[in-house]
Amino acid sequence: SQNVNLSKLSHDRKSLSEALLSAKAEGRLTVGVYECAKIMNEDPDSVSFCLLATDDFECDIALQIHFTLIQAFCFDNDISIVRVNDLKRLNALVGTKGQLEDAHCVLITNPAEDSWEDPALEKLHLFCEESRSYNEWVPEITLPER
Repeated sequence: SQNVNLSKLSHDRKSLSEALLSAKAEGRLTVGVYECAKIMNEDPDSVSFCLLATDDFECDIALQIHFTLIQAFCFDNDISIVRVNDLKRLNALVGTKGQLEDAHCVLITNPAEDSWEDPALEKLHLFCEESRSYNEWVPEITLPER
């Protein structure tokens, strides 16, 4: 929505990259629609953040149905959710070198009980909360250039 201030937005982009990279380093990242659905089904309380990714020209009906179900699940379980529209760049962040992952859905799970909450993740939760107050339920964040 137009109300979102631009310097804050670039801040959210940076937060998203930071949150993804630290979750990856800590083994708290789940990549792939099927893998994410499995975790959401088995242990929904462990999920902290959800990211859906499409390329603009993508119109896979099955994927859209998965996304709709994942979004509904996130709303029901108070899980923050955003969209990104650059699958390649997301893949570069979350994937293994030279291996193309199914990065259409990425989950960040909660850190271990005794560890600190990731400040980048906190910022993203606030961003999502703010977006919801503008009735933007699944806000879109553009990943920063490499």
